Amino acid sequence: MPETLAVPPFSARIVERLGVGPASRRERVIHSLDGLEDAVHPDALTSAGAQLWQRVLAEVPDALSVDFLLGLDAGGILPTVSLASAAGLPYKIAWKLRLPLDGAVRFTEPHAMRTDVFAYGIAPGQRMVLVDDEITTGRTLADLTRRLREAGAAPVAAACLVEDTTQGAHALLADLGIPLIALTTIGEER
Repeated sequence: MPETLAVPPFSARIVERLGVGPASRRERVIHSLDGLEDAVHPDALTSAGAQLWQRVLAEVPDALSVDFLLGLDAGGILPTVSLASAAGLPYKIAWKLRLPLDGAVRFTEPHAMRTDVFAYGIAPGQRMVLVDDEITTGRTLADLTRRLREAGAAPVAAACLVEDTTQGAHALLADLGIPLIALTTIGEER
């Protein structure tokens, strides 16, 4: 008989990054799904995706009518796949790769070493939920939102595992009409 596994609760914290240059962020949000400290059981990822999707549905009732989820490369891949599985929605990933593909939307991740990021296959009228693992300043998603709208697409919300509430992302995205939904928050309360 299969063993029943208790899924530990999702957790996150901020740690100092060592050996970073002056242009890089000095801190990093780490969480229980990134595999940095402990091995991650697939049930934990599945559970987090289901919980986050329920929060998205509670705040964005028409989320079921989106065409796809748009995740950001690296840290955003796991939550995007987990959320897509829970929602039964397709997904795309924006990459730091400039390729000769149709529907390219270029946006910037201002705090990264390589700042240019590209979403492909974007067409007018498409509706999507933006997904990343952690959101601090919100500047990357704000720029992505603006660029998608310029291309005629319609981001309807942003979802993340962790929001650092000390950096103003929630207000920045709200000013653009994008609700920010997080599985958990760290820092001061909004």
